[in-house]
Amino acid sequence: MNSLWTRFANWTAVLGAGSVALGGICYAIGIRVNTSRSIPLGLYQVSDGAVARNAYVMFCPPQLGVFEEARRRHYIQAGLCPGGYGYMMKKVMGLASDVVEVADDGVRVNGRLLRFSVPLNVDKAGRPLPRLRTGRFRLGDAELLLMTDVNPASFDGRYFGPVGRSQVVAVVAPLLTW
Repeated sequence: MNSLWTRFANWTAVLGAGSVALGGICYAIGIRVNTSRSIPLGLYQVSDGAVARNAYVMFCPPQLGVFEEARRRHYIQAGLCPGGYGYMMKKVMGLASDVVEVADDGVRVNGRLLRFSVPLNVDKAGRPLPRLRTGRFRLGDAELLLMTDVNPASFDGRYFGPVGRSQVVAVVAPLLTW
């Protein structure tokens, strides 16, 4: 019986070490795993693609109160970004000079209503959500509107507003999503 447990422990250690090694190799070659429902779940490859409309990007949230509260509420994870925030992945929905309109029925970019952009008033726990002020504005030369188009409950630009282009760490391309 003791040798059975010993073999089990040894195999568990080998599998654990192998998983860590595989994860390290994948990270080193630019493979990232998305477990957030803001973009399709799956494996993504860091690419040299341009930050363009409809591109998926990985970014470090700026050190603002809205992101500190989001981390406290577990909308975002702790991680390696300044302020101790984790990387976030979103879709680029607005670029420099685009006109953004925030209203009760959702967010429009250049007059087009974005899918799943209706701002929610409260989160799943019933806590009030932050919200961009209703109105119109034009994105500056260094600003991006990062949103979801797959999840009505995503913590995205309708709550935290435009993000500076300098916050983008990488453009990521889907390898395998589900």
